[in-house]
Amino acid sequence: MGRIKSALEIALERTESVKTDKASIGLFEARQQGKKTANNYLSDISIDLEAEVKKIPKEQHESFKQGIFDVLSTQILLPVSNEDIGKLEAVGKGLQLLIDDKNFPALYGQLIQFMSQYLNETAQYEQAVRQQYAPKLRQKEEELSRRLGREVRLDPFQDPEFINFYNQNLNMLKGNYQVAIEQVKGQLSEMWNEKT
Repeated sequence: MGRIKSALEIALERTESVKTDKASIGLFEARQQGKKTANNYLSDISIDLEAEVKKIPKEQHESFKQGIFDVLSTQILLPVSNEDIGKLEAVGKGLQLLIDDKNFPALYGQLIQFMSQYLNETAQYEQAVRQQYAPKLRQKEEELSRRLGREVRLDPFQDPEFINFYNQNLNMLKGNYQVAIEQVKGQLSEMWNEKT
């Protein structure tokens, strides 16, 4: 009778010929380190990314930079407040170091202006939606006041009907801007791929 092998023994026999490529492991680790460095940079923009790149062995520079690019490029999102514009500027500073393309500053400058315009337009949109919904909200307030026997003031954002109306209108605005952001991200990826 033949000897029955365990699953571990079978797996070890099948992977005997597989050798680890130390260079590939080093490149993978450099890319992971680049991602970690980018996240640290986003937390503390005083970190000198160029100095961090120089600390890495030359043969791993591109992988390290790829990790940084991967993280920074995902941070290009629609802003929620003016504070997000500052974060986007920091992202641009980091990407400039990596991409080093003469067209990058103009492209990214336009993106920052575009994001500021989005914030302004969002505020105007919110005001317009509130004004458009105001008669309906007053009607609800009057009805509640009659029922309860005292004056009632409603916050529009506590009214599910207003929230649906607001989100529907705001999502249309976001959709228009999101398309443009995806185009810019595509251009940045092209610049990055040309460089590497």
